[in-house]
Amino acid sequence: MQRPFSSLITHHSLAFTLIELLVVISIIGVLAGFTIPVLKTVKAAQYKKVARGELELIETALENYKAKYGAYPPSNKNSNYASPQASSMFSQLYYELSGVTHNTAAKTFTTLDGSATIYENQYTNAFDVGGVVNCSQGGGEDAASAKNFLSGLSSKQLNYYVTNNGVQTTMIVTSVGGPDDKYQPLNASGLNPFRYVYPGVNNPNGYDLWVQLVIKGQTNLICNWSRQVIINSSLP
Repeated sequence: MQRPFSSLITHHSLAFTLIELLVVISIIGVLAGFTIPVLKTVKAAQYKKVARGELELIETALENYKAKYGAYPPSNKNSNYASPQASSMFSQLYYELSGVTHNTAAKTFTTLDGSATIYENQYTNAFDVGGVVNCSQGGGEDAASAKNFLSGLSSKQLNYYVTNNGVQTTMIVTSVGGPDDKYQPLNASGLNPFRYVYPGVNNPNGYDLWVQLVIKGQTNLICNWSRQVIINSSLP
């Protein structure tokens, strides 16, 4: 009697052998070795792209401010700070670009969006200036209206910090942080402010605006006087 055709087929186990599993694991390991560095490089590029976009948003606000007032906002020249680099971190840029209202009775400045209030004497002590140019004041035909030039600013780009003379100020920071955790210019994790000087050193006819990112121990200076990221440069 002829045996059924199916009984002549040899059935193999579908399970992997130990050797086959080891080969697969080895291949995965090799692929991971190539992929992880690539992902880190992509992430670093993304950090720099985001910071550049945030800097350009501030640049647009500064140009619109100048169009209205004829000059860029003043920068912090307070001699209480150890160096011009220190005072550049604590600029009054947020208040000037956001616009404020002035309460003469309470002697305070409040941003147009209501997010920040600071006393007149605190403002003077922190920034070494007498007031805010972009300020709503007066009434009737003589009323001057302030304008918020930072309407597109993300909430992640704002933070609060107490200056070395005890004043709590609002500052514009980059949303990407250090990115290295050890890079903390204000001794606070993730708090990395945009720095501003007017008149500029690198832009003597304008202003200097920059932020430094430290990625894998390498400094990346993103600024308005170069379209390229400046690697391992000391701060201006």
